[in-house]
Formats: sequence, structure tokens, C-alpha cells
Amino acid sequence: MIKVSAVSPENYSIKAEARIFNSQSDFIKAFQAGELYRDFVAVLPYQGPQATGMPELHKLTPYLSVLQNIGHKVALLTDGRMSGASGKVLAAIQVTPEAAKGGLIGRILDGDFVCIDSENGVLSVDANGDPLESRIVEAPDLSASHTGMGRELFKVFRKNASGAEMGASILSDVD
Repeated sequence: MIKVSAVSPENYSIKAEARIFNSQSDFIKAFQAGELYRDFVAVLPYQGPQATGMPELHKLTPYLSVLQNIGHKVALLTDGRMSGASGKVLAAIQVTPEAAKGGLIGRILDGDFVCIDSENGVLSVDANGDPLESRIVEAPDLSASHTGMGRELFKVFRKNASGAEMGASILSDVD
């Protein structure tokens, strides 16, 4: 899903190197360390319903906007969600199947080239000659995102949640 209502036409597409982050806080740390002042696609896999329960990724928007405002081509690719706060930055969200269910977004590596073309409905990855399907990438440890503030109670929901394309629901046959 790509929302472009606030995106300028010159930002409707991007082809740039992937930069993989396990969390919003990892992204913010990289920004604060000065590592993101270039063109890139921020890839945040394992943010979907079964992985982390689809947290709101709105904290990324101000940082991506700063980079875009100074002339860098940036975008976000995630199996997670963003509300209308995504604003003027190109964002391909709720990619399915999610990484936790074997989705290819979990096999993208730093340095792969990601193309997001919202005008033509294209999302592609140049994995430096490797077919993404053949890559074996170790999933990050998500246990920290599943503990504290009662989050342990939601394990059964994460385990049984459908993909974003089905509403990330645990209800399958509701009439």
C-alpha cells in the first residue's frame, strides 16, 4: 500500500540502496550518528502483525522528511503500518506476506537496490544477483518487543493474526 496524496510528484518513485533497521529506535540512532545523509530506502521488516503487532511507525516521518528536505531521495518500505502521518515521504507499507511469515521483505539486505514506483505499481529488489527466494536471513530477536506493559498477553493474537491484506485479524470467518 502506498499513499501519495501528500507526496510531491518528483518523489513518486525511487531506486536506491536498502538500509535495514530492526526498529524505529535503530533508525533514529543511525540518523543521530550522521549515517543517513544520502539516498536510501529504509527497510523495516518484522513490523507486521505476527512479528511485533504492527506498531505505528510515525516516529520515522520527521527524520525522513529532514533528509528529503535537504535533497536526498528517501523512502520507507515495511510490513508494518503508518497512519496518515506518513506525509510527504514515499512509503510502501503493510507489505505482505510479512517477514515473520517468510515474506521476501525479510530477505532484503543492506546494499540491495530497492525500486518503489508508485505510478506504475512496481516494488522490486535487485539483490546483487541473488534471488531473494534463495536467501536465508536470520530473523532478529523480537522478544524485547513482546515483553513489558502487558504485551506478553498478546502472544496468542500475534501468533494467529492474518496478514495485513486480510486486516491483521484473528477472526477468520465472521459473517
